[in-house]
Amino acid sequence: MVRSCASDWCARFVERHRSGLNFALLVVGYIFYLIIGAGIFSAIELPYEQELRQELKAARQDFLSNNTCVSDARLEELLIRALEANNYGVSVLGNDTDRNWDFVSSLFFTSTVLTTTGYGHSVPLSDEGKAFCIFYSLFGIPVTLFFLTVVVQRIMVVVTRRPVAYFHRRWAMSKSKLATIHAICLTLIMTLFFLIIPAWIFVSLEKEWDFLESLYFCFISLTTIGLGDYVPGETRSKEENPHPHLYRLAITVYLLLGLVFVLVVLETCCELPQMKRLRQRFYREKVRELDSETANIIDRDQLSNPVDHMTDHQPVIPSVSEQAASLQQDSKSPTPYQAPGSAVKELR
Repeated sequence: MVRSCASDWCARFVERHRSGLNFALLVVGYIFYLIIGAGIFSAIELPYEQELRQELKAARQDFLSNNTCVSDARLEELLIRALEANNYGVSVLGNDTDRNWDFVSSLFFTSTVLTTTGYGHSVPLSDEGKAFCIFYSLFGIPVTLFFLTVVVQRIMVVVTRRPVAYFHRRWAMSKSKLATIHAICLTLIMTLFFLIIPAWIFVSLEKEWDFLESLYFCFISLTTIGLGDYVPGETRSKEENPHPHLYRLAITVYLLLGLVFVLVVLETCCELPQMKRLRQRFYREKVRELDSETANIIDRDQLSNPVDHMTDHQPVIPSVSEQAASLQQDSKSPTPYQAPGSAVKELR
Protein backbone atom coordinates (compact mmCIF):
# COMPACT_ATOMS: atom_id res chain seq x y z
CA MET A 1 0.00 0.00 0.00
CA VAL A 2 2.79 2.40 0.92
CA ARG A 3 4.72 1.53 -2.24
CA SER A 4 1.70 2.15 -4.46
CA CYS A 5 1.08 5.55 -2.83
CA ALA A 6 4.73 6.47 -3.23
CA SER A 7 4.74 5.43 -6.89
CA ASP A 8 1.53 7.37 -7.53
CA TRP A 9 3.02 10.46 -5.86
CA CYS A 10 6.21 10.13 -7.93
CA ALA A 11 4.19 9.76 -11.11
CA ARG A 12 2.13 12.85 -10.30
CA PHE A 13 5.27 14.80 -9.38
CA VAL A 14 7.00 13.86 -12.63
CA GLU A 15 3.92 14.71 -14.68
CA ARG A 16 3.49 18.04 -12.91
CA HIS A 17 7.14 19.10 -13.25
CA ARG A 18 7.99 17.40 -16.54
CA SER A 19 9.37 20.50 -18.26
CA GLY A 20 11.48 21.47 -15.23
CA LEU A 21 12.96 17.98 -15.03
CA ASN A 22 13.68 18.02 -18.76
CA PHE A 23 15.45 21.36 -18.38
CA ALA A 24 17.49 20.08 -15.42
CA LEU A 25 18.53 17.04 -17.47
CA LEU A 26 19.50 19.36 -20.33
CA VAL A 27 21.72 21.46 -18.02
CA VAL A 28 23.35 18.38 -16.51
CA GLY A 29 23.87 16.85 -19.95
CA TYR A 30 25.49 20.04 -21.27
CA ILE A 31 27.85 20.28 -18.29
CA PHE A 32 28.72 16.60 -18.76
CA TYR A 33 29.40 17.29 -22.43
CA LEU A 34 31.79 20.12 -21.49
CA ILE A 35 33.60 17.88 -19.01
CA ILE A 36 33.97 15.09 -21.57
CA GLY A 37 35.34 17.53 -24.16
CA ALA A 38 37.82 19.00 -21.68
CA GLY A 39 39.04 15.53 -20.70
CA ILE A 40 39.49 14.41 -24.30
CA PHE A 41 41.32 17.61 -25.32
CA SER A 42 43.57 17.35 -22.28
CA ALA A 43 44.38 13.71 -23.01
CA ILE A 44 45.16 14.45 -26.68
CA GLU A 45 46.98 17.78 -26.49
CA LEU A 46 48.91 17.60 -23.22
CA PRO A 47 51.58 15.15 -24.51
CA TYR A 48 52.14 17.34 -27.60
CA GLU A 49 52.47 20.42 -25.39
CA GLN A 50 55.04 18.73 -23.18
CA GLU A 51 56.99 17.52 -26.21
CA LEU A 52 57.01 21.02 -27.71
CA ARG A 53 58.22 22.49 -24.41
CA GLN A 54 61.08 20.04 -24.32
CA GLU A 55 62.03 20.86 -27.92
CA LEU A 56 62.06 24.60 -27.18
CA LYS A 57 64.17 24.12 -24.05
CA ALA A 58 66.64 21.98 -25.99
CA ALA A 59 66.83 24.55 -28.79
CA ARG A 60 67.40 27.33 -26.27
CA GLN A 61 70.18 25.44 -24.53
CA ASP A 62 71.78 24.59 -27.86
CA PHE A 63 71.73 28.26 -28.89
CA LEU A 64 73.30 29.39 -25.62
CA SER A 65 76.00 26.71 -25.80
CA ASN A 66 76.91 27.75 -29.36
CA ASN A 67 76.80 31.48 -28.55
CA THR A 68 78.49 31.92 -25.25
CA CYS A 69 78.61 35.70 -25.63
CA VAL A 70 74.82 35.84 -25.23
CA SER A 71 73.53 35.50 -21.69
CA ASP A 72 70.37 33.63 -20.78
CA ALA A 73 68.76 36.78 -19.37
CA ARG A 74 69.38 38.80 -22.55
CA LEU A 75 68.03 36.00 -24.72
CA GLU A 76 64.90 35.72 -22.61
CA GLU A 77 64.38 39.47 -22.81
CA LEU A 78 64.63 39.33 -26.60
CA LEU A 79 62.21 36.40 -26.80
CA ILE A 80 59.67 38.13 -24.58
CA ARG A 81 59.81 41.25 -26.74
CA ALA A 82 59.51 39.22 -29.93
CA LEU A 83 56.52 37.27 -28.61
CA GLU A 84 54.77 40.45 -27.51
CA ALA A 85 55.24 41.96 -30.96
CA ASN A 86 54.02 38.77 -32.60
CA ASN A 87 50.84 38.90 -30.52
CA TYR A 88 50.19 42.30 -32.10
CA GLY A 89 50.74 40.91 -35.59
CA VAL A 90 54.27 42.24 -36.00
CA SER A 91 57.03 39.77 -36.84
CA VAL A 92 60.75 40.20 -36.26
CA LEU A 93 61.68 38.10 -39.27
CA GLY A 94 63.90 39.84 -41.78
CA ASN A 95 61.77 38.96 -44.84
CA ASP A 96 58.53 40.25 -43.31
CA THR A 97 57.52 43.31 -45.33
CA ASP A 98 53.72 42.96 -45.06
CA ARG A 99 51.61 45.66 -43.47
CA ASN A 100 48.78 44.69 -41.12
CA TRP A 101 46.99 48.01 -41.26
CA ASP A 102 46.68 48.94 -44.91
CA PHE A 103 43.13 49.41 -46.19
CA VAL A 104 42.48 45.83 -47.32
CA SER A 105 43.97 44.35 -44.16
CA SER A 106 41.91 46.79 -42.08
CA LEU A 107 38.80 45.76 -44.01
CA PHE A 108 39.55 42.12 -43.23
CA PHE A 109 40.02 43.06 -39.57
CA THR A 110 36.69 44.92 -39.36
CA SER A 111 34.85 41.98 -40.96
CA THR A 112 36.30 39.57 -38.39
CA VAL A 113 35.44 41.94 -35.55
CA LEU A 114 31.84 42.65 -36.58
CA THR A 115 31.09 38.98 -37.28
CA THR A 116 32.69 38.10 -33.89
CA THR A 117 35.15 35.75 -35.61
CA GLY A 118 38.18 37.56 -34.17
CA TYR A 119 41.26 35.66 -35.31
CA GLY A 120 43.54 37.74 -33.08
CA HIS A 121 46.34 37.76 -35.67
CA SER A 122 46.24 41.57 -35.77
CA VAL A 123 45.00 43.79 -32.97
CA PRO A 124 45.02 47.55 -32.35
CA LEU A 125 48.40 48.79 -31.20
CA SER A 126 47.54 52.28 -29.95
CA ASP A 127 45.20 53.36 -27.16
CA GLU A 128 43.21 55.36 -29.69
CA GLY A 129 42.74 52.25 -31.82
CA LYS A 130 41.60 50.19 -28.83
CA ALA A 131 39.11 52.87 -27.77
CA PHE A 132 37.74 53.17 -31.31
CA CYS A 133 37.47 49.36 -31.54
CA ILE A 134 35.22 49.37 -28.46
CA PHE A 135 33.03 52.16 -29.85
CA TYR A 136 32.96 50.65 -33.36
CA SER A 137 32.03 47.17 -32.12
CA LEU A 138 29.44 48.48 -29.67
CA PHE A 139 27.30 49.73 -32.54
CA GLY A 140 28.64 47.55 -35.33
CA ILE A 141 27.96 44.10 -33.87
CA PRO A 142 24.20 44.71 -33.26
CA VAL A 143 23.91 46.26 -36.72
CA THR A 144 25.70 43.25 -38.21
CA LEU A 145 23.39 40.84 -36.41
CA PHE A 146 20.37 42.77 -37.66
CA PHE A 147 21.78 42.83 -41.19
CA LEU A 148 22.46 39.09 -41.16
CA THR A 149 18.97 38.40 -39.79
CA VAL A 150 17.32 40.36 -42.59
CA VAL A 151 19.48 38.77 -45.28
CA VAL A 152 18.93 35.26 -43.91
CA GLN A 153 15.16 35.71 -43.74
CA ARG A 154 15.00 36.88 -47.36
CA ILE A 155 17.15 33.97 -48.50
CA MET A 156 15.04 31.55 -46.45
CA VAL A 157 11.98 32.45 -48.52
CA VAL A 158 13.80 31.52 -51.74
CA VAL A 159 15.79 28.46 -50.71
CA THR A 160 13.55 26.94 -48.01
CA ARG A 161 9.93 28.04 -47.77
CA ARG A 162 9.05 28.24 -51.46
CA PRO A 163 10.75 24.96 -52.46
CA VAL A 164 9.11 23.07 -49.59
CA ALA A 165 5.69 24.54 -50.41
CA TYR A 166 6.13 23.82 -54.13
CA PHE A 167 7.13 20.17 -53.70
CA HIS A 168 4.40 19.73 -51.10
CA ARG A 169 1.79 20.75 -53.67
CA ARG A 170 3.53 18.85 -56.47
CA TRP A 171 4.17 15.55 -54.69
CA ALA A 172 1.48 15.70 -51.96
CA MET A 173 4.14 14.69 -49.39
CA SER A 174 3.98 15.44 -45.70
CA LYS A 175 5.55 18.81 -44.98
CA SER A 176 7.31 17.48 -41.91
CA LYS A 177 9.04 14.73 -43.92
CA LEU A 178 9.69 17.04 -46.86
CA ALA A 179 11.23 19.72 -44.62
CA THR A 180 13.58 17.13 -43.10
CA ILE A 181 14.75 15.95 -46.53
CA HIS A 182 15.21 19.55 -47.65
CA ALA A 183 17.27 20.42 -44.54
CA ILE A 184 19.55 17.41 -45.13
CA CYS A 185 20.05 18.31 -48.80
CA LEU A 186 20.72 21.96 -47.95
CA THR A 187 23.29 20.94 -45.33
CA LEU A 188 25.09 18.69 -47.80
CA ILE A 189 25.16 21.43 -50.44
CA MET A 190 26.51 23.98 -47.95
CA THR A 191 29.15 21.51 -46.77
CA LEU A 192 30.29 20.88 -50.33
CA PHE A 193 30.42 24.47 -51.58
CA PHE A 194 31.59 26.24 -48.42
CA LEU A 195 33.76 23.64 -46.69
CA ILE A 196 35.05 20.91 -49.01
CA ILE A 197 35.70 22.93 -52.18
CA PRO A 198 37.23 25.95 -50.37
CA ALA A 199 39.44 23.58 -48.37
CA TRP A 200 40.88 22.15 -51.60
CA ILE A 201 41.42 25.69 -52.89
CA PHE A 202 43.31 26.65 -49.73
CA VAL A 203 45.45 23.54 -50.08
CA SER A 204 46.64 24.77 -53.48
CA LEU A 205 47.12 28.36 -52.32
CA GLU A 206 48.60 27.81 -48.88
CA LYS A 207 51.67 25.63 -49.43
CA GLU A 208 52.12 24.86 -45.74
CA TRP A 209 48.55 23.62 -45.22
CA ASP A 210 47.25 20.12 -45.81
CA PHE A 211 43.59 19.30 -46.43
CA LEU A 212 42.76 18.77 -42.75
CA GLU A 213 44.26 22.11 -41.78
CA SER A 214 42.38 23.87 -44.58
CA LEU A 215 39.10 22.19 -43.62
CA TYR A 216 39.80 23.09 -40.01
CA PHE A 217 40.29 26.74 -40.94
CA CYS A 218 37.06 26.86 -42.97
CA PHE A 219 35.00 25.28 -40.21
CA ILE A 220 36.49 27.38 -37.40
CA SER A 221 35.96 30.55 -39.44
CA LEU A 222 32.39 29.92 -40.64
CA THR A 223 31.27 28.98 -37.15
CA THR A 224 32.78 32.29 -35.89
CA ILE A 225 35.06 30.45 -33.46
CA GLY A 226 38.12 32.08 -35.00
CA LEU A 227 40.98 30.65 -32.97
CA GLY A 228 43.54 32.44 -35.12
CA ASP A 229 46.07 29.62 -35.27
CA TYR A 230 45.54 29.44 -39.05
CA VAL A 231 45.09 32.66 -41.01
CA PRO A 232 45.39 32.64 -44.81
CA GLY A 233 47.65 35.09 -46.56
CA GLU A 234 50.29 35.06 -43.82
CA THR A 235 52.99 33.61 -46.06
CA ARG A 236 56.25 35.55 -46.22
CA SER A 237 57.03 34.64 -49.81
CA LYS A 238 55.90 36.97 -52.58
CA GLU A 239 56.26 34.18 -55.13
CA GLU A 240 53.60 32.09 -53.39
CA ASN A 241 51.23 35.03 -52.96
CA PRO A 242 51.86 37.64 -55.68
CA HIS A 243 48.57 39.51 -55.02
CA PRO A 244 48.13 39.57 -51.23
CA HIS A 245 45.53 42.37 -51.18
CA LEU A 246 43.27 40.69 -53.74
CA TYR A 247 43.68 37.39 -51.90
CA ARG A 248 42.73 38.96 -48.57
CA LEU A 249 39.71 40.66 -50.16
CA ALA A 250 38.51 37.37 -51.67
CA ILE A 251 38.81 35.70 -48.26
CA THR A 252 36.71 38.48 -46.72
CA VAL A 253 33.94 37.93 -49.28
CA TYR A 254 34.10 34.16 -48.75
CA LEU A 255 33.78 34.50 -44.99
CA LEU A 256 30.77 36.81 -45.22
CA LEU A 257 28.95 34.65 -47.78
CA GLY A 258 29.80 31.47 -45.90
CA LEU A 259 28.53 32.91 -42.63
CA VAL A 260 25.23 33.88 -44.26
CA PHE A 261 24.65 30.41 -45.68
CA VAL A 262 25.62 28.73 -42.42
CA LEU A 263 22.95 30.84 -40.70
CA VAL A 264 20.47 29.85 -43.43
CA VAL A 265 21.12 26.17 -42.75
CA LEU A 266 20.84 26.66 -38.99
CA GLU A 267 17.59 28.59 -39.35
CA THR A 268 16.21 25.90 -41.67
CA CYS A 269 17.00 23.22 -39.12
CA CYS A 270 15.50 25.28 -36.30
CA GLU A 271 12.23 25.64 -38.24
CA LEU A 272 11.79 21.88 -38.57
CA PRO A 273 8.58 20.70 -36.83
CA GLN A 274 10.62 18.08 -34.96
CA MET A 275 12.86 20.76 -33.47
CA LYS A 276 9.87 22.87 -32.47
CA ARG A 277 8.25 19.93 -30.71
CA LEU A 278 11.55 19.18 -28.98
CA ARG A 279 11.78 22.76 -27.70
CA GLN A 280 8.24 22.46 -26.37
CA ARG A 281 9.45 19.80 -23.92
CA PHE A 282 11.47 22.42 -22.05
CA TYR A 283 8.70 25.01 -21.70
CA ARG A 284 6.83 25.51 -18.49
CA GLU A 285 3.40 23.86 -18.25
CA LYS A 286 1.52 27.14 -17.84
CA VAL A 287 3.28 28.60 -20.83
CA ARG A 288 2.39 25.58 -22.92
CA GLU A 289 -1.25 25.79 -21.86
CA LEU A 290 -1.41 29.47 -22.76
CA ASP A 291 0.46 28.79 -26.00
CA SER A 292 -1.77 25.98 -27.26
CA GLU A 293 -2.61 27.97 -30.36
CA THR A 294 1.09 28.22 -31.22
CA ALA A 295 1.44 24.47 -30.74
CA ASN A 296 -1.37 23.89 -33.22
CA ILE A 297 0.38 26.15 -35.70
CA ILE A 298 3.56 24.15 -35.22
CA ASP A 299 1.69 20.92 -35.95
CA ARG A 300 0.44 22.38 -39.22
CA ASP A 301 4.00 23.45 -40.05
CA GLN A 302 4.97 27.04 -40.70
CA LEU A 303 7.12 26.24 -43.72
CA SER A 304 4.23 26.69 -46.14
CA ASN A 305 4.26 29.53 -48.67
CA PRO A 306 2.85 32.83 -47.37
CA VAL A 307 0.94 33.12 -50.65
CA ASP A 308 -0.93 29.94 -49.72
CA HIS A 309 -2.06 31.50 -46.43
CA MET A 310 -3.37 34.52 -48.30
CA THR A 311 -5.33 32.39 -50.73
CA ASP A 312 -6.78 30.28 -47.90
CA HIS A 313 -8.46 33.32 -46.35
CA GLN A 314 -9.72 34.91 -49.57
CA PRO A 315 -13.49 34.62 -50.16
CA VAL A 316 -14.60 32.22 -52.86
CA ILE A 317 -16.47 33.95 -55.71
CA PRO A 318 -19.44 31.81 -56.86
CA SER A 319 -20.00 31.09 -60.52
CA VAL A 320 -22.79 32.66 -62.62
CA SER A 321 -24.95 29.52 -62.52
CA GLU A 322 -24.63 29.34 -58.72
CA GLN A 323 -25.66 33.01 -58.46
CA ALA A 324 -28.70 32.41 -60.70
CA ALA A 325 -29.80 29.40 -58.65
CA SER A 326 -29.40 31.43 -55.49
CA LEU A 327 -31.57 34.24 -56.93
CA GLN A 328 -34.28 31.79 -57.93
CA GLN A 329 -34.27 30.29 -54.46
CA ASP A 330 -34.47 33.76 -52.90
CA SER A 331 -37.41 34.71 -55.14
CA LYS A 332 -39.31 31.62 -53.99
CA SER A 333 -38.61 32.19 -50.31
CA PRO A 334 -41.12 34.38 -48.41
CA THR A 335 -40.16 38.00 -47.78
CA PRO A 336 -40.44 39.49 -44.31
CA TYR A 337 -43.48 41.53 -45.42
CA GLN A 338 -45.55 38.55 -46.72
CA ALA A 339 -48.27 36.99 -44.70
CA PRO A 340 -47.55 33.60 -43.22
CA GLY A 341 -49.96 31.85 -45.59
CA SER A 342 -48.94 33.61 -48.78
CA ALA A 343 -45.89 31.40 -49.29
CA VAL A 344 -48.07 28.27 -49.01
CA LYS A 345 -50.43 29.63 -51.65
CA GLU A 346 -47.59 30.31 -54.03
CA LEU A 347 -46.32 26.77 -53.63
CA ARG A 348 -49.80 25.45 -54.47
